Amino acid sequence: MESSRISRGEAPTFHHRVSLLERIGIRDMDGWLVFSALGLLACSLLTLHQGSRNAIPGSPDYYMQRQALYGLVGIVAMFLISRVDYSRFRELRVGIYTFLCTSIFAVFAFGVAARGSTNSLELPLFTFQPAELGKVLLILSLAGFVIDGARRGSERQRTIRYLALGFAPTGLVLLQDLGTSLVFGAITIAIMVAAGVRWTHLAAIGGALAVFVAIVLVAMPMAGAPLLKEYQQERLTSFLEPSSDIGDGGYQQNQAKVAAGSGGTTGRGDQATQSRLGFLPENHTDFIFAVVAERYGFAGAALVLSLFALLFWRALRLMTLSKNFYGTLVAAGIAAAIMFQVFVNVGMNLGIMPITGIPLPLMSYGGSAVIATFLMLGVLQSIHIQSRVGQRGTWIP
Repeated sequence: MESSRISRGEAPTFHHRVSLLERIGIRDMDGWLVFSALGLLACSLLTLHQGSRNAIPGSPDYYMQRQALYGLVGIVAMFLISRVDYSRFRELRVGIYTFLCTSIFAVFAFGVAARGSTNSLELPLFTFQPAELGKVLLILSLAGFVIDGARRGSERQRTIRYLALGFAPTGLVLLQDLGTSLVFGAITIAIMVAAGVRWTHLAAIGGALAVFVAIVLVAMPMAGAPLLKEYQQERLTSFLEPSSDIGDGGYQQNQAKVAAGSGGTTGRGDQATQSRLGFLPENHTDFIFAVVAERYGFAGAALVLSLFALLFWRALRLMTLSKNFYGTLVAAGIAAAIMFQVFVNVGMNLGIMPITGIPLPLMSYGGSAVIATFLMLGVLQSIHIQSRVGQRGTWIP
């Protein structure tokens, strides 16, 4: 009846518009999750416009314009993946995991160097970092393997199996990018915790990781076979003694602390000399939070952290609303991936965490990271939509 009235040329009513939103599925999406993501992207664009203006001669808004394009692609990707029943990814876990490892291997053969690391592939239109997409792939595949092997073997055998599946790609990424490998490790541990792995096993894993870190940072360099690059070791060791190397390894962190500390309550605005005059390196990527703190002060930094808190709350909420345990594990992995990056990035901007090159989700400039984060949010939206339509007993394809 409604369609017949519209076809005769009558103006669409409110009920018609509601019907259209329902048809395309927007009504079932988590509005607070969308609000927090778009709010963070808007903060990123504003900060890039004012903090990195004229960084590229002849193109004053280069970073902002490209970030806007990445954000638009990411939003479309989020909407599309939200329309897919996330449970289907469990059936594709072997293929997803194989693609994950293959794409990481491809970087060893065809990767290009950028900012001291070889972690990207040069594609015709843009540079792509497989490890950023790998965060999503690891979550979807590892959660599927955990469900698949939940009743196979003893508890110890299951723990070893989860570790092997999670840390195999983590070790490969470690050879390319220290920061991203830490995110892979956090995802693996979070899914294991959500899966109910015994705390004694987790404690043993923590002890083994502590020994591994000591070997990488101390034993291997002393033996003349360092696993990390020289600049990575300098960043980690200068964090332990920040006053000993302010002019070299500790320069970035010292400048970030100066920028963040000078913002005061409401910020310095256009008088933010640390970022505006280029004293703060990488102010559009790793240290964009220090730019926010300098230009907009405590108020701006609190707004950004509040949006992240809102996003984290919605992700944790979906762990309890998921229609099955696979969704719970996936939501746990996504929440851990995003919040681990926020914790480490903000910490290194404030000088309480070592510099590891981890970007601030949806804030730091970078196409691969922005699109991968929106893909994660699309999976969360799928969990939310499935829980809503499950309650109504219908699914809108």
